[in-house]
Amino acid sequence: MPTAQANDAIREAVGYFETAEALQEAVDDLTSSGFNRAELSLLAGERTVEEKLGHKYEKVSDLEDDPKAARCCYVSTESIGDAEGGLIGAPLYIAATTAAGAILASGGTMAAAIIGAAIAGGAGGFAGGIMAKLLGDRHAKGLQEQLDHGGLLLWVRTWDKAHEQRAVDILKKHSGRDVHVHALSSTG
Repeated sequence: MPTAQANDAIREAVGYFETAEALQEAVDDLTSSGFNRAELSLLAGERTVEEKLGHKYEKVSDLEDDPKAARCCYVSTESIGDAEGGLIGAPLYIAATTAAGAILASGGTMAAAIIGAAIAGGAGGFAGGIMAKLLGDRHAKGLQEQLDHGGLLLWVRTWDKAHEQRAVDILKKHSGRDVHVHALSSTG
């Protein structure tokens, strides 16, 4: 990890994007250019931001330089997909193996165990599918809330002037709006 700059301030590049696709392209470019996902943050959900600020906000651009704006870690679309897959697969597997085991343990036939596993697995997969849909819907709702307020904010932690310039160039390359670097007090 690069060393911090001499002054005691945290510096970061910031900009907002008008589409989720542009944000994703910028994030992909940043991570392929040496930035760590831990150096990226997004605006938290609308309710969380408003609770932390103590008021409603109109535009995300008003929060770019606000140190009180609640943030969250960047989570890739691939990670959301992985979580959705796990939410579907785990209940399916658990229900199917539990049903088959219970049927076999009670003296049932292999055919009955297979049928029971299929039925229970289907029910488990269905329940997991509902949970996966809720996860996907929640993620999409959070993105839409920010888009309704003008865009998707992205902050990129920088360590030196070269990092700053690289981050700014990448954000602008992918249609970032109001891209700039600012300093936050590391004590505040």
